[in-house]
Amino acid sequence: MEEKKSLNFIEQIIEQDLKAGKNEGRVHTRFPPEPNGFLHIGHSKALCTNFMIAQKYKGKTNLRFDDTNPIKEDTKYVDAIKNDIKWLGFDWEDRLFFASDYFQQLYDYATILINKGLAYVDDSTQEEMATLRGVPTKPGTESPFRNRSIEENVDLFERMKAGEFEEGSKVLRAKIDMSSPNMHMRDPVMYRILKAEHHRTGNDWCIYPMYDFTHGISDSIEGVTHSLCSLEFDDHRPLYDWFLEKLEIFPSKQYEFARLNLDYTIMSKRKLLKLVEEGVVSGWDDPRMPTLSALRRRGFTPASIRNFNEKVGLAKRNNVIEYSLLEFCVREDLNKTAPRVMGVLNPLKVTITNYPVDKVEEMEVINNPENPEGGSRKIPFSHQIWIEKEDFMEDAPRKFFRLKPAGVVRLKGAYIIQCDEVIKDDSGEVTELKCSYIENSKSGEDTSGVKAKGVIHWVSLPHAFKAEVRMYDRLFTDPTPDGHKDGTTFMDYINPDSLKIMKAQVEPSLASAKVMDQFQFMRKGYFNVDQDSKPAHLVFNLTVTLRDGWKKK
Repeated sequence: MEEKKSLNFIEQIIEQDLKAGKNEGRVHTRFPPEPNGFLHIGHSKALCTNFMIAQKYKGKTNLRFDDTNPIKEDTKYVDAIKNDIKWLGFDWEDRLFFASDYFQQLYDYATILINKGLAYVDDSTQEEMATLRGVPTKPGTESPFRNRSIEENVDLFERMKAGEFEEGSKVLRAKIDMSSPNMHMRDPVMYRILKAEHHRTGNDWCIYPMYDFTHGISDSIEGVTHSLCSLEFDDHRPLYDWFLEKLEIFPSKQYEFARLNLDYTIMSKRKLLKLVEEGVVSGWDDPRMPTLSALRRRGFTPASIRNFNEKVGLAKRNNVIEYSLLEFCVREDLNKTAPRVMGVLNPLKVTITNYPVDKVEEMEVINNPENPEGGSRKIPFSHQIWIEKEDFMEDAPRKFFRLKPAGVVRLKGAYIIQCDEVIKDDSGEVTELKCSYIENSKSGEDTSGVKAKGVIHWVSLPHAFKAEVRMYDRLFTDPTPDGHKDGTTFMDYINPDSLKIMKAQVEPSLASAKVMDQFQFMRKGYFNVDQDSKPAHLVFNLTVTLRDGWKKK
């Protein structure tokens, strides 16, 4: 019998609402990204929460782009976000909306507030408004323009819309409480003048609503019952409620949960853009980035990210999650599905001197022991093979169970071999091993009586396929690269060894691998085929190592 999971605090609220008959028994959420950058792993928490909560209660989820800042927004971000959501396995069906769909309604609502004496046009500069707002421990000072007549405010707001005034010369503010301890309630700006072309409405508007004014009203227009967002919007909730209450429209309710923070990671779109613009990474989808497009390119699976968010859960207090938990979820998923193959990342040549030069055997190996239906494949074995350099040690300690002079080791799925001679170049570096294979030691048919404590992977030299392998490590050397107060910034903690490129030799079955195909390189980790691959030049990304590689330093 499956263990029943306890409800998180959002689910408890929803079940109480359903029991009380609120919202006609509806559960309607929304995911409202701003189209000014790519989604990252932090966004996945809000994304998964809104879609999965609605799914659980047979409700609906809208995808709404809060596109109120034409200076930073672009359709390329809209398209990327839609792709990421679909990749994660969620469907907004026919409920794709934009805040810009509501520009006229928002303008009309702003006019209603002016006519109620609850909004005014302010000519103060940004600096003057900041000074007048004061600090949380002391009341602010009212703007000298706060008591304009309703008629004057209506006229000025219409003229703002008509493009009569310059950018920065006027704003529309809500008239709330300049003495409130909540700074968001001290006459917040509702509209500003921006003479910029919008990605959807073109030049139809030259005034644009602020996020705090737009967000709750958009939720209300769409009939959203539970507006689920991260904890940084907690202080914004009184303002969210104020607008809906004063406009007397559908009372959507906002609920906040702890945002997702990962160690060795930054989550600011502005700072991620800096990494791109300064060439620290190759783009938003560079596999070292925390964006969903980068994680997808690196080989992370949708199921692993959904499972990760479930394990993290919903809390009311912010904390930092170890990246190793995300990697655990990826390993857990790929372990069930990824075929096991052999790839030698740092090749060392081995010649098996007593194996016929012209002989090739087909060795049968299981594709995935965790998948009973995964089948098997055959790989060629010949008198020359590649092994990993690290699988040989000339002066080996007693408990080194791989290859060493006069020592034996089993080749995975093949024979036991013994090292007879070590060949070195003029600098003393080992360049080749001369070995002999033990007759009657073939895997599954071993009657040799020879015991080999170690098993290593290998690739037949004449049949090997050359590949480029990109080995990734954390992008930052510090677990909190953005959390220092000593004057340093996240740019001071860039890991110079976050990417290493290796020239590998892989088994011939991989010659037909396609972009995004995923494999476990035996004893090395999980890899996928990168989009830079070409038929004659395969490129593999390290998705995750077989064991936790994120140990604290």
